[in-house]
Amino acid sequence: MAGEIQVTVITPERTVLRDLACDAVILPVVDGSMGILPLHAPMVAVLRTGILKLKHDGRYEPVAVMGGFAEVSENRVTILAEAAERAEEIDVLRARAAKERAEARLRSRQENIDRARAEAALQRALVRLKVAGYLAENRRN
Repeated sequence: MAGEIQVTVITPERTVLRDLACDAVILPVVDGSMGILPLHAPMVAVLRTGILKLKHDGRYEPVAVMGGFAEVSENRVTILAEAAERAEEIDVLRARAAKERAEARLRSRQENIDRARAEAALQRALVRLKVAGYLAENRRN
């Protein structure tokens, strides 16, 4: 493999990661996943809510990403996300509560429920829990 690729993740509120040297990046794009290696051709991709995987130091680090865009150019990946959280930043109790609220809304028979909004909230909570679970799983090993 030819070197490393620098990754920066930015949200409207903060910079989550700046210039992290990675061996590989897996983006959660709208139609699946996309792998990015050093020297990748320039491109822009639309991100879905999902898990961004950053390979560095011989292992993958997951980052919860809530939509946005990724630009690949000059051996850099810049991610402009609506929201993003590293595993250690996720409040698991809050994510579980959000999951339960979303599931309750989706089970509700009330007509005034915005199903698309509840489904999006459920997806965000599930992604956060998966990323946090990855951290807990690696701590046990």
